[in-house]
Amino acid sequence: MDLRQLRYFLAVAEEGQVTSAAKRLNMEQPPLSRQMKLLEQELDVALFDRSGKRLTLTHAGELLRRRAEQLLGQLHETIREVQELDEGVHGVLSIGSVVSCISLLPQPIQRFQQRYPQVTFKILEGDHFWLAEQMEKRAIEFIIARLPFEAAVDPERYQTVDLAPDPFVAILPTAWAPHENGKPASISMQEMAKHPFLTLKSDQTTRMHANVLHEFHLAGLEPLILCECSSVAVIVALVAAGIGATILPKSVTASFPLADITACELANTDFYSEIGLVWLRDRYLSKSAREFIDMFVLTQGSRVD
Repeated sequence: MDLRQLRYFLAVAEEGQVTSAAKRLNMEQPPLSRQMKLLEQELDVALFDRSGKRLTLTHAGELLRRRAEQLLGQLHETIREVQELDEGVHGVLSIGSVVSCISLLPQPIQRFQQRYPQVTFKILEGDHFWLAEQMEKRAIEFIIARLPFEAAVDPERYQTVDLAPDPFVAILPTAWAPHENGKPASISMQEMAKHPFLTLKSDQTTRMHANVLHEFHLAGLEPLILCECSSVAVIVALVAAGIGATILPKSVTASFPLADITACELANTDFYSEIGLVWLRDRYLSKSAREFIDMFVLTQGSRVD
């Protein structure tokens, strides 16, 4: 088994068909099929279930896929590390972010681009689980996320830098929001409990939802949850339509127009969202990633270095 065979195997595993994998690899189908059979013979296991229209991985094939991705990723990182010894900061910087943290990116990206104009960016957004998968595949180098980082992986595999906490605020239709001297006034959890509530929650990422409910419960309250939604943009749109109110981190409001919604501070509560930068401990970070992390910390502030 060699690196070439592993690349072939990953292509077939991802495409689910030898024909499309061969096309992707710019080779003929018969040689690729032979390589897969030779690989199975060498390992003395079946890597693919060939009973359906598409090839699916067996348990052994799934294990080999994970190990192959790790091996090829480490090879790529080793080559990159060697090449960067005498080079400056350049290339493509791949960053992952949860949607609620996207508003934190523009300022550090602008500063970084001014200092390192040879660097371009690729930004992927999603929930913790999907972003963790992309980081395992080496599609991104690090993630900006709400903490704790909810992924189906041993947390000891991650290195985390905690940034300055982000206060939660109430977000309401402007007609519902309290005002004082023409400006938005603070609102209590008791008043929030009187409104239909929209909560940010997906099947896998539930910590923010749980934290908000906990804050209501501390006040002896039970919110009237009208809608659970995995999209910040959809929740804000529902608030703007006058359907309900929500509680989100303050930084989120920077990503959306506030024409029909108003953000109010929460009264008599010390309620914050934790934010951090997350990356794999055993992964080599490019020069651009290390420089960007340093700049991000300086721009946003840090509680724990």
